[in-house]
Amino acid sequence: MTQSFPESIPKLSILLVALLLLAGCATPARQLMPTPELYRQPGGVPVFDSTAVQRHGTDVDLLYVTDRGPETTADGTTIPYGQVRARQIRFGTAQVRLTPAITWDALREQSQLGERTREIALELGAVEELGQFPNEPYQLHRLPNGLIERDRDELARHDAAKEGLTREIERRLAESSSKDVMLYVHGFNETFDSAAYTAAELCHFLGRQDVCAFFTWPASSSGNVLTSYTTTTESADYAVEHLKKTIRMIARTPGVEGLQLLAHSRGTAVMLRAVRELGLEAISAGQEPMQVYRIDNLVLMSPDIDVDIAAQQITGLLSDPDLVTVWPEGRLPRLLKGRMTIYASPEDRALLVSKILFRSRNRVGQLRPEDLQPRAQAYFETLGKVDLITYEGDRTDLFGHSYFTTNPRVSSDLIAMLRYGKQLGEPGRELIRTGKVTWKFPPSTGQ
Repeated sequence: MTQSFPESIPKLSILLVALLLLAGCATPARQLMPTPELYRQPGGVPVFDSTAVQRHGTDVDLLYVTDRGPETTADGTTIPYGQVRARQIRFGTAQVRLTPAITWDALREQSQLGERTREIALELGAVEELGQFPNEPYQLHRLPNGLIERDRDELARHDAAKEGLTREIERRLAESSSKDVMLYVHGFNETFDSAAYTAAELCHFLGRQDVCAFFTWPASSSGNVLTSYTTTTESADYAVEHLKKTIRMIARTPGVEGLQLLAHSRGTAVMLRAVRELGLEAISAGQEPMQVYRIDNLVLMSPDIDVDIAAQQITGLLSDPDLVTVWPEGRLPRLLKGRMTIYASPEDRALLVSKILFRSRNRVGQLRPEDLQPRAQAYFETLGKVDLITYEGDRTDLFGHSYFTTNPRVSSDLIAMLRYGKQLGEPGRELIRTGKVTWKFPPSTGQ
């Protein structure tokens, strides 16, 4: 796909406009996302299967993992998780409050309505840090025999932190009806608060059944937008190693049966690289990645990543026969239990800036079905694990970048897949098939 601009418009003006558009990625405290279509009354399925979640109250309780560092603002206020990179991983619990105060019965009723009769806003409540890993890089010592070993005191602190994270996940598993962990990773121009809000919305409309968690990294959200975006690009690279460790520790927690990995915007590049490196890690040990990491669904929403780089990340592991040598008869290792699903929209205006800055041929988040050539479609059909879903309807948020929460049709499809295991084409996911692995949403009524 190519995009042209009138020659009379200076390229600098285009870039400035695009930068302003991208600033819309972050959202302040906001209203609870619209009710997904599959829940809407009359006839909608219940958001909550039982009243078991009622005992936990109306607030959404999240597990967080972060490599954000503390930051002092211009007015002297210290933010524990700001826009700077930390040299360590920290984790804890974050409460997202639903305001004004609401009873459980009222919340359940409002969560089924297409047009709510009262306001439900999101507000960050108590945040409690439960543990932190040692600063990186971990200290080393040279032994008298010339060998090098890690500092044993730091290893002990590492093991204690890992045990603390494991215990917290196990505690949450014991209170959850599902034994899956949903882990959400945000994109550019997001704060700790806004990342928590999106994770809470997803958790709420997944029925609050999974252990709900989010990984938040220092995606710049203030200052010069151009500088912020370039800084964020490298901060995303920095976050890959920490996300990789996070996924590995969650997957190895006793009792975890599956991981639902969701990423948005620039966070998809972080997620894709982390999952790829974990796959390589398992393969190098002669293990099946699917069995080691228990990744069920990998969902990339509005991906802010170059299409060629994404293709290489997805297929590079399979296109290196000198790497995969331990599987018999040329059989390839399996990475996912479920599928990788990509949600894209050619109307995504926020991705325009990255396309201009990187001179990208295409951003994955703007792909149309026809952009995936027949050879690529055939390849992914053979692979059997990839779906590209395109939304081309009206924008339901200002920049058309957050439709996975703001558009009730898209969020309904996402939930039907994650919560109910619906396959594309089945009742509840009646999308239009446009190719071997490409789908699109049918026109809405009146469109």
